[in-house]
Parts: sequence; C-alpha cells; structure tokens
Amino acid sequence: MDLKGVGAIVTGGASGLGAATARELAKAGAKVALFDMNLEAAEAVAKEIGGVAIKCDVADAAGGEAAVNEAAEKVGPLRVLVNCAGVGTPMKAVGKDGPVALEKFTRVVQINLIGSFNMIRLVAHKMQQQAEMEGKERGCIINTASVAAFDGQIGQPAYGASKAGVHGMTLPLAREFASFGIRVCTIAPGLFGTPMMFALPPEAQESLGRSVPFPSRLGKPEEYASLARHICENQMLNGETIRLDGAIRMAPK
Repeated sequence: MDLKGVGAIVTGGASGLGAATARELAKAGAKVALFDMNLEAAEAVAKEIGGVAIKCDVADAAGGEAAVNEAAEKVGPLRVLVNCAGVGTPMKAVGKDGPVALEKFTRVVQINLIGSFNMIRLVAHKMQQQAEMEGKERGCIINTASVAAFDGQIGQPAYGASKAGVHGMTLPLAREFASFGIRVCTIAPGLFGTPMMFALPPEAQESLGRSVPFPSRLGKPEEYASLARHICENQMLNGETIRLDGAIRMAPK
C-alpha cells in the first residue's frame, strides 16, 4: 500500500508505540487520526505531525462509532487502523487477600481485546465500502499483542489472556476480510521503552533490557512503528503475528 494521502487511525496515539506509529505513518504521507483518552497529549502529537486528535474509549460501542465517523470526515477514506491502546494491570488470580476482584480482570480484557475488536469491526466496515487500490487492496489492520500472549508470567493472567485473544483473532479476521482486500496482522512486542515500562524503577528497566538476547536493551517505539509501516507497505503480509522481541522468551517471573 502506498501510504501517501491515505486516512489512518492509530489508537493509543498519545504516547509510546501509538505516538511513534502516528509519526511514522505521517512521515510516509498518511493523514492520521490519533485516538486516546488523554486528549491533551494526543493533540500535542497531532499538532506535531499535522494530524487530528479524537478522544475515544476504544471499548465503548457508541463512542467508538462516533470517533470512527469523525475520523473518516477529518482524514478522508480510512485505509489503515493500528490498534495500540492497552493497559497492563498486574494481578494474581489469588493474592494475600483472597481472589482478585473480577472487575480487574474484566477491565484489562475489555480494553485490550474487546477494545481492539470494537475498532476493527467499525473501521473494517468503512474499509469495505472504499474503492479498490492497487492490487485490489482496500485496507490494512494492525493489532498489538505481546510476547505475554505466548510467555505470560506470574501476575499476567489478564494481560496474557487479552493479548492471546488479540493473536487468536488475527487469522480468522484476515480470512474473513480477504475477499474485500483488507489485510490483518498483529505485532507482538517484547520489552519496549513505553510509559508502562518507564513506570518501573530505572534499575528494573536496565535489568529487563539486559535479559534480551540481542540487542540487549529495551525496544524502541520507533522500531515498532517501522514494522507497522512495513506491514502496511508489504501486501504479502497477512494473517500473521510477528514477534518483535530480540529473541527473548520470558521466564515464569
């Protein structure tokens, strides 16, 4: 796909992987709508790249639909969706005070998995109505899983389950949308330098970085963004989850 002039939505676009991806897509010529609950931060990135910021709770059906409609009006026909919005709340199924509150598990799955699907169903509907581009393509959808989908650690039952769900729906959706010329891929990042990671003490960040076989450091959001752009531009990439992790395999804890 030639990204010049196409309309794109990046969820979680105010920071981290989402902000880096929005910048990369804009660099390639796309017109980008940044969805985020932190509208002020999203507006700052949007101003930098010439995009638009839209406040959106990705897991809200009505609010999500309104945000997608607004994006279509402001950036034109939608051809790209990159789902980066997510949370990583740690928890154990049973802690010192007994069973974890079910609401904590539900919230993580609601945002990471259901929120991603909500955006997919809404944007794919828009994509299906667009004219074909070169190679009979109409759009490209990229989701964000995690190595926790495969190597989930103690304290990650909700996060691992939500990201495994994102991985699990990749191929079924790619098959469903194939007849419309819409591709679906997922990126499963390892240890990346994002706001979630930066919430840890510096020594913990350094230790985690050293645990990556090579390169022995935290991933850079720009490296995620570079892969997202390549997926958009490489039409043969479809129905695949790509680990972006420096060969790390997470230990139990």
